Amino acid sequence: MSFRDLVCGALVVAPMTKGSNLPFRRLCVELGARVLVSEMAVARRLKQRRGSEFALLRRAPDEPCFGVQLAGNKPEEMAWAAALAQSRGADFVDVNLGCPIDHFTRMGLGAALGRQPSRVRRIVETMKAAVTVPVTVKIRLGWKADQLNYLDLARAAVEGGADGVFVHGRTREARYRYPANWDAIAEVAAALSVPVIGNGDLLFPHEVHERLASSGCAALMTARGALIKPWLFRELTSGYWDITAEERLGIYRRYTALALEHWGDDEHGRTRAREFLRWHAGFWCRYVPQRADGHWPSMQVREVLDQPRSALEALLSRSDEPALEYVTDELLNAGDLSAPPPIPTVAMDSRTDRGRRTEEDDPVEAG
Repeated sequence: MSFRDLVCGALVVAPMTKGSNLPFRRLCVELGARVLVSEMAVARRLKQRRGSEFALLRRAPDEPCFGVQLAGNKPEEMAWAAALAQSRGADFVDVNLGCPIDHFTRMGLGAALGRQPSRVRRIVETMKAAVTVPVTVKIRLGWKADQLNYLDLARAAVEGGADGVFVHGRTREARYRYPANWDAIAEVAAALSVPVIGNGDLLFPHEVHERLASSGCAALMTARGALIKPWLFRELTSGYWDITAEERLGIYRRYTALALEHWGDDEHGRTRAREFLRWHAGFWCRYVPQRADGHWPSMQVREVLDQPRSALEALLSRSDEPALEYVTDELLNAGDLSAPPPIPTVAMDSRTDRGRRTEEDDPVEAG
């Protein structure tokens, strides 16, 4: 099956450091996702046989279409890692050319590699010779606003044999600030013969349908949108879901069950599951429904839930540390959250404040 056939019309779960863990991908599948990508795996760490890195390649048996994203800047290492990913069940292998995180760019990976189109061409060529599954790349628009190279980079990857290009509509310098540039994404889609998958600021079903219709993309990708409301995939077929707090809680409990199934219900497993639960809770609390006046919340502005419909909805919308810790512990211990006790609020930090502000550095998307 061609890569176009694999992804056509899909909303793809993005490769996200910590975010696209196996239990979360399983939750997304249950809610309607059909194309999913692993957390970023570093090729060199795989060659070093690190168990934690090998775990990132694991595919859940119920994933309809599973891609593995790899980071590396040496053609031979990337080819070896791609063959390994294919042997572990990957339907396609993606090259990370967009990670903005300093730790990786200093190693010449992610967005730093995206500054070297000729090297990217060689990497893709070498990977294509090593596998039979499609090879794709995920790019940003460039290093910064005055150093845009997205067309040159995308063309170089395709010249190397890339079967598709994922485009995050921001520069490395912008990280997650400012709205995604969908005009640039559409420009890439118009310029290439291979499928282009657009990524940026997709939170509600009408946004997905409008971007798919107007951008020329073969498919779309979501990162924060899936983290904030994993039921987005269900909405694509059934329409906007004015979900209740109780229904949201049911989804969060399901993730908890999947996490414990994956990591184990012993002390070590529960500690690991709690770490991820707490991390996800920091995104779940951002969900704000459409307002009565028809206003749709924006991905780029933290909205405040002005009139919660229940005590549970008020609790689930809180992003202060005491509330997030309480929700995490109650989920892990199967507690009753329907009538939460008073929980004191502490001063909010820059990562979780609830004012109307622009998003800055959400360290979620490795790609």
